[in-house]
Amino acid sequence: MSPLSIEDQVLVALRRITRAIDLHSRGLMQEIGLTAPQLASLQTIARMQPITVGALAKSIHLSQATITGILSRLEARNLVSRSRRGTDKRTVVVELTEEGQAMLKNAPSLLQDRFRRELLRLQEWEQTQMLSTLQRIASMMDAEDLDASPVLSAGEVTPPSEEENTDYLNK
Repeated sequence: MSPLSIEDQVLVALRRITRAIDLHSRGLMQEIGLTAPQLASLQTIARMQPITVGALAKSIHLSQATITGILSRLEARNLVSRSRRGTDKRTVVVELTEEGQAMLKNAPSLLQDRFRRELLRLQEWEQTQMLSTLQRIASMMDAEDLDASPVLSAGEVTPPSEEENTDYLNK
């Protein structure tokens, strides 16, 4: 039996999840200079282009303001282009540039790809139980109204220091 209380064990598990997300995000930043939401945005644009900013925001479950910031950073790196099309000049569509397409060809997989494979190995009742538990945790943490991208990301990241173990990318 663990010397930790059940509450402490839950908090340790949450910290481990947060740490895994953070390490993966740092690895992405170090390897390709993109955050997980930026990479997910590029992948979604590639699948659905040309796509409006609003449709992109809905597709990856982020606010339009958040997507606009992501697109500004991607556009500054010449990975995407935004343009106005059609009769409604308020409508902005996004497409990948050649540089964006090249970036995707060499990009590593997102953390959730590995998680998704493992999740799909579970029986349906286990998947449902996990979903219910995670939704309950989010509710208990008052996180229902936060941007909820299916992309696992811990937020702003900085390149890892020399001593940090980034061997997780080889798993």
